[in-house]
Parts: sequence; C-alpha cells; structure tokens
Amino acid sequence: MNTRIATVLLAASVLALSACKNDTPTAQQEADEAQSAMEQAGDSASAAMSDAGDAIAEGADAAAASTGEAASEVADATRAATDDAAVATDDAAANTREAADKAKDAISGAVQDTKDAVRDAANDAKAAADEAADDATDDN
Repeated sequence: MNTRIATVLLAASVLALSACKNDTPTAQQEADEAQSAMEQAGDSASAAMSDAGDAIAEGADAAAASTGEAASEVADATRAATDDAAVATDDAAANTREAADKAKDAISGAVQDTKDAVRDAANDAKAAADEAADDATDDN
C-alpha cells in the first residue's frame, strides 16, 4: 500500500514541477494532471488509512476471539475439575458407607455372639441350679 502512495506522489510531484516551467496550455494540462494525481494520492492515503483501521479492527476481533477461547478453555477445565471432585466425593461417600456397613455388621455379629454367650451361661447356670436343687431334694 505504501509503495502505491509513494508512486502516485512522485508522479504528482513530477507533473507539478513540469507544470511550473511554462504557462502554456500544455502547462495548464500538466497542472490539471498534477492536481488529479494529488487527489488520487489523497484518496489512496485515505484508503490506506481505512485499510489500516480495518486491519486493527480485525486484530482486535482476533484478540477478542482468542480471549474468548481461553475463557472457554478455563471454563471447560473448571467443569472437568469439578466433575472429578464430585466423582472423588461420591467414591469417598461410597467407601464411607461401605465401611459403616462393615462396622455395623461386625457390631451386630458381636452383639449376637454376646447374646448367645449370655444365653448359654444362663442355661448353664439354670442347669447347675436345677441339678443343685435336685441334689438337695435327694439329700432330704
């Protein structure tokens, strides 16, 4: 874009200088051509500035898109970490429930063993008392 502007400006300068040599109809024509070349140079400069503005806007849009992608990646990573934490929590809860169930089963078994031992001891004591009572009756 800059070489195009420089070429147009150079041509305009050459035409303007050649127009300054004399004041003939040819000089007037060259002056008009120089004027036209200057206007074209101005238009080209305007177009170049517009193109530069568009490029800046496109760069800003690209930066915004990149920022949006980064934010999306952070959100995805956060969701994945949250999901992993939820799974770990669920696993820990399941392990805790399993441990609690095993403890409950062990306690229930111990309680049942204690009941059985107490019943056996009571039956043995009753049998011993009955036998002692029979012996006492026989001795009388």
